[in-house]
Amino acid sequence: MNSPFQGAVRADSAVRASRDGVYRAVWRWHFYAGLLCLPFLILLSATGAIYLFKDEINATLFAYRTEVAAQARAPLSPSRLVYNASEAVPGGVPISFTDPGSATASALVTLREGTSRTVVYLNPYSGDVLDTVATDSDPMMVVRRLHSLSYFGTIANGIVEVVAGFAIILVVTGTYLWWPRGQGNGQGGGVVTIRAKPARRVWWRDLHAVTGLVAGGGLFFLALTGLPWSVWWGQQVRALSNEAGLGQPRALWAARTVSLVPMKDRLTNPGWTMEDAPMPTSRPAEVPAIGLDRATNIFADLGMPRGYEVALPDGPSGVYAAAIYPRDVNRQRLVSLDQYTGAPLVDVKFADLGGVGQAIQYGIGLHKGEYGGRVNQLAMLAFCLATILLSVTAGVMWWKRRPAGGLGIPPWPRDRRIAVTVTAIVLGLGALFPLTGLAILAMIGIDLAIQALRRGARRPAAA
Repeated sequence: MNSPFQGAVRADSAVRASRDGVYRAVWRWHFYAGLLCLPFLILLSATGAIYLFKDEINATLFAYRTEVAAQARAPLSPSRLVYNASEAVPGGVPISFTDPGSATASALVTLREGTSRTVVYLNPYSGDVLDTVATDSDPMMVVRRLHSLSYFGTIANGIVEVVAGFAIILVVTGTYLWWPRGQGNGQGGGVVTIRAKPARRVWWRDLHAVTGLVAGGGLFFLALTGLPWSVWWGQQVRALSNEAGLGQPRALWAARTVSLVPMKDRLTNPGWTMEDAPMPTSRPAEVPAIGLDRATNIFADLGMPRGYEVALPDGPSGVYAAAIYPRDVNRQRLVSLDQYTGAPLVDVKFADLGGVGQAIQYGIGLHKGEYGGRVNQLAMLAFCLATILLSVTAGVMWWKRRPAGGLGIPPWPRDRRIAVTVTAIVLGLGALFPLTGLAILAMIGIDLAIQALRRGARRPAAA
């Protein structure tokens, strides 16, 4: 006859087995997500850390073209600067002018040559050309395109969305694996302290866990605020928020004639919410166009902050479209003028955006280290460096535990119900980000195929 004590022991043993099974299943998915993400997380973190300080880099390494000496005299007119830029790039067609952001900043003119674009830096006081740079070869643009993987096409850009979704899964599963379960005999090893020495795997495991404790929230934030730029998820969020009146202002295009050209095709940075907004059109008239100089005076009268970019009219129905994207997101603004009358056609301030648009713009500002000053920059830098450390420690841990000739994938728990339940939860997280969900389904299919092959290989031997 079994005693109550024996029954309690069996129940406790079953609970421990169940917990161990859940831990193994979560660990396996954490391993899978890391295996896919780590190289990309290192690239994204390294390029992101550099891009955080793009203004400082431009003001030091490239000061010869971005900085000028302040002078008492007034700058040359924008039209004169555009003319000088056109002389420097004879085959180029001017498409935009960027107003100097301060008394010591250079003016920029962007010209189109076929499918390529060239930026001309000018001294606004003398009109001298300081430098000409193809936009694709500008160092900060190279870093930005590496960060988004857009250098390698749309499919590669979609990988960033997959990685962002898996990064969120990494944080969720990593938090479960980190959760204290009496590690280190009450010493807190791997929870808040690091045991052993670097020669042992446990040191790397604890360093990984403790770094994850500090940086996990930052990685989650960076992944979530990076998703609006993604090729599918970001576009869907923008479309749905606009449809619900939570992105672009609903009354923005009421009774206005618009073109098929989106703002992002004419302006370098109209802001995430307004990127896909169509350019309004001017009504062709018999009177001459107001010209760039008059347009910039109107923008100044309307209170546009210094440093805005203005797209020049493209054809008789084109407009002067100006956008400013300062570090303080509350000062973001986009204004379009009729090229014949100078009347504002569209004037969108940050306060005019819907709640989703504003929240995402705030998130993007924090993501890029632009909203909270130096503290914001340093916090994002710390998260980038911590993510690199997490990736390196994960790689070392795997290297130290991998078996000869194998990947060292954590085994599934014996209880298949636990494996199915945990996988369903992970798949549910992936469903929030469809490209990530598709990648998870593909991984499940590959995993099942490999297991079936292994079972098939063992049957002849058993016979």
